[in-house]
Amino acid sequence: MAAIIPCHYCSSLSVSKRPRSHIPWGNISHVNAAWWGRQLSLKCSLKSSQKAQLHNKLDEKLFPLKECAISIALAVGLVTGMPFVDWSPNAYAANPAMTDLSVLISGPPIKDPAALLRYALPIDNKAIREVQKPLEDITDSLKVAGVKALDSVERNVRQASRALEQGKSLIISGLAESKKDHGMELLDKLQTGMDELQQIVEGRNRDAVATKQKELLNYVGSVEEDMVGGFPYEVPEEYQSMPVLKGRATVDMKVKVKENPNIDECVFRIILDGYNAPVTAGNFLDLVERHFYDGMEIQRADGFVVQTGDPEGPAEGFIDPSTEKTRTIPLEIMVNGEKSPFYGATLEDLGLYKAQTRLPFNAFGTMAMAREEFESNSASSQVFWLLKESELTPSNANILDGRYTVFGYITENEDYLADLKVGDVIESIQVVSGLNNLVNPSYKIAG
Repeated sequence: MAAIIPCHYCSSLSVSKRPRSHIPWGNISHVNAAWWGRQLSLKCSLKSSQKAQLHNKLDEKLFPLKECAISIALAVGLVTGMPFVDWSPNAYAANPAMTDLSVLISGPPIKDPAALLRYALPIDNKAIREVQKPLEDITDSLKVAGVKALDSVERNVRQASRALEQGKSLIISGLAESKKDHGMELLDKLQTGMDELQQIVEGRNRDAVATKQKELLNYVGSVEEDMVGGFPYEVPEEYQSMPVLKGRATVDMKVKVKENPNIDECVFRIILDGYNAPVTAGNFLDLVERHFYDGMEIQRADGFVVQTGDPEGPAEGFIDPSTEKTRTIPLEIMVNGEKSPFYGATLEDLGLYKAQTRLPFNAFGTMAMAREEFESNSASSQVFWLLKESELTPSNANILDGRYTVFGYITENEDYLADLKVGDVIESIQVVSGLNNLVNPSYKIAG
């Protein structure tokens, strides 16, 4: 199972086999500064085998004492309410690590998973983004009580309509040639829908706004997807033979819930993003087609994350029958402003302390890979979904960003994640769409 070890530079979500009958999760408690100092003094250097690959010169990198001092200062300042991790050999509960000060300074976060996915598409079309933003802003406008919210909503709608009218030609020119007809149909539906939303606002029907907003944003997202003509970059050669998702895919995860009078079973809709994590999303989708997760229990549900993927037996991940070895995948992090992901190193390893990840841990139900504590390229089959937005995991300043590969979000029924318990059973995960985007699927290979 997974663990986050609270050291600024060495923390990671580790995978270790534990008896299923007893899972020693860490407890929330106060931690004193001396304890933090002891842990940091032991773990403020990191050997990274990926440095040779990334820098062609360094086989080992030691973080400077200045940065360790910053880490200790942060630890002292944030000890109140700090999640505690049992440092015994049996402990493997995930709890947050410290982050750099610069990362904590950020703008208003986007927490809606569908919005995060729209903004994560590999497009560069200002005109469609100018239509999208005021429609997204309706969510904040609706936070105002009563019909007073409709005044702000009306401004949002007028801004979006004006942006569509003025930028339509630029939007159309940005559509991929093979998808242009479909994109233009969507733009017509979008225009009609915005006229309908304007009528809803004028009729002071607040209750109908959110549903229409969601419909319009679905049109916007589909138009933006029609701007992607093909997969925008090459996966590194060493990973090209692995299952790779070149695009997006949608899966439904059906979970049988035990001992809960409020819910018997639930289907979670998950969108996997291969544009920003092609190797990770491809690995997961390949395992889904192998029915690897079908019948598997939820193995961790502690209010911070929900986790599964640890198979029965001594193996800690998926054993590839063709090699009889555990199939592992690299850490894969896409950063805003980059054309392709970084592989095999955390953003801290790379010194990118201020970088923002394209798929952040902002949304309830963010999906990511667990891995060994000190080995970036050790993820296999264990996955987790983030639940808790704590003092150390706030959206847009999340200490997990850049340390673990996010490769999707739950977009429907995510609120029910909090109801899952250890022992609840994943009855099935089935592909809804996007399987045609999976390259090199190993599940088709006999054996």
